[in-house]
Amino acid sequence: MKKTIKEQKTVLFILLSNIFIAFLGIGLIIPVMPSFINVMHLSGKTMGYLVAAFALAQLIMSPIAGRWVDRYGRKKIIIIGLFLFGIAELIFGLGTHVSILYLSRILGGFSAAFIMPAVTAYVADITSVKERPKAMGYISAAISIGFIIGPGIGGFIGEYGIRMPFFFAAAIAFIACILSTFILKESLTKEQLAEISANAKQTNFFSDLKRSIHPIYIIAFILVFVLAFGLSAYETVFSLFSDHKFGFTPKDIAIIITISSIFGVVVQIFLFGKMVDKLGEKKLIQLCLIVGAVFAVASTVISSFLAVLVVTCFVFLAFDLLRPALTTFLSRAAGKEQGFVAGMNSTYTSLGNIAGPAIGGILFDININYPYLFAAVIMVVGLGITVVWKEKQLTEKLAK
Repeated sequence: MKKTIKEQKTVLFILLSNIFIAFLGIGLIIPVMPSFINVMHLSGKTMGYLVAAFALAQLIMSPIAGRWVDRYGRKKIIIIGLFLFGIAELIFGLGTHVSILYLSRILGGFSAAFIMPAVTAYVADITSVKERPKAMGYISAAISIGFIIGPGIGGFIGEYGIRMPFFFAAAIAFIACILSTFILKESLTKEQLAEISANAKQTNFFSDLKRSIHPIYIIAFILVFVLAFGLSAYETVFSLFSDHKFGFTPKDIAIIITISSIFGVVVQIFLFGKMVDKLGEKKLIQLCLIVGAVFAVASTVISSFLAVLVVTCFVFLAFDLLRPALTTFLSRAAGKEQGFVAGMNSTYTSLGNIAGPAIGGILFDININYPYLFAAVIMVVGLGITVVWKEKQLTEKLAK
């Protein structure tokens, strides 16, 4: 019988810390990028490409990492991912040319591809079906804290030097790597891993994508893409938007994102389960897409600091509630293929994180409001997709 979440606090804390660190790296770059742009004469398009480079590397490595998680074990892949992340952040902190920055983001993408599916599969291994939604909610909260509070941390630490946030990230990554090495135990035995590996077909990226089109998975995966696309397009240009339109300092930006992230995570941890029970996953997802689209449009017509704070809180909250609903559904659908599904979840997230920042950066150079309007359109498209999501039918298939 599997232990309860309360009985595995230490292990869960280490796992959640690891995934927090991975997603911290995605957002950490954002508040200091206006300064980088000024010093290195970069454009909004280049900023978008730097964020997209991280996601592209994650996309390429995710299916491979998902298979390795099932073949070699969760712990080994987590440790490798953390070590790569530390190296990536150290390189970025030392980089003086844009090519070095790209190299850093690529290595960072590889590290995220290792960490995300390994942690998700590990948590699925050690939790019961009953407690898994709660555990996935914790993972989503850790992702949200890392991805959304990353710019906040970067902004505060950036007060001590533009490169300090990256040295800080490298240090905590190496510490987490050491702690994981000594504290974590492999969640499955060698025999269990061998059985999963033997049952899994030898596949490549394209065959994995083909498998992901299965009716049980595809709508949820498309919504994962929409979530990543909309949030990354919105967040990538947030610091530039705030700097250019309102004259906000990195510290102002850090305050807004930090408060917004805390608001979202608190609601996520304490109310997510109740909202799913009352509304169901599908209705909750639809509500979040509507709220996200409305407030993304509102972002283009406000001007005061307080208004920006309120709007940002609700945009991030919408995304914070979307993620665990989708992750929980995919985990239930995965069965014994936790590594594959977690890897493809990471793949579709990467696809969104590639397209969102790249297009958002280009649109920003054309018109400062276009990235937010574009994010709103994408969320409306996602809402349309949910109309054809036969959730009950899929649930019945899972029960068979």
